Amino acid sequence: MSTSGDTTPERAQILLVEDNPGDVRLTEEAFKQGRIENDLHVVTDGNQALEFLGRDGRYEDAPRPDLILLDLNLPRTDGEEVLEQLKDDPNLRSIPVIVLTSSRAEEDIVKSYELHANAYLTKPVDPDEFIDAVRAFEKFWFSVVRLPSEVDRS
Repeated sequence: MSTSGDTTPERAQILLVEDNPGDVRLTEEAFKQGRIENDLHVVTDGNQALEFLGRDGRYEDAPRPDLILLDLNLPRTDGEEVLEQLKDDPNLRSIPVIVLTSSRAEEDIVKSYELHANAYLTKPVDPDEFIDAVRAFEKFWFSVVRLPSEVDRS
């Protein structure tokens, strides 16, 4: 999240890569209830995520995300492949990626960190707990952590 010349914080650009409409709705609700101004962009599969990040086709005007929320279990290109390609790209690798998935499998956790995920969160089953989890990491990533500005990442 960068600041403009008048030091007013710009809206955080968040890319949610999630194919489950219910989880998209819960995430949107959590961000609406949060105190951080953000723009949530949603894509529903790994191919769309890579197109968004590469500003390809219909995503040519897509903003660079300040944070990516990535599900692992995606149609077409899975989350691990998206994470691998993202972290292999020198222009994109500095974008923090939070794996937000239903998988509790140890091999998924290990593989995600090996591919340089910044955090791994298991989606709570209870909708209220899910909203609380999203709000907690939103507060952490945009109130506590210092992210590089757009100028620093160019």
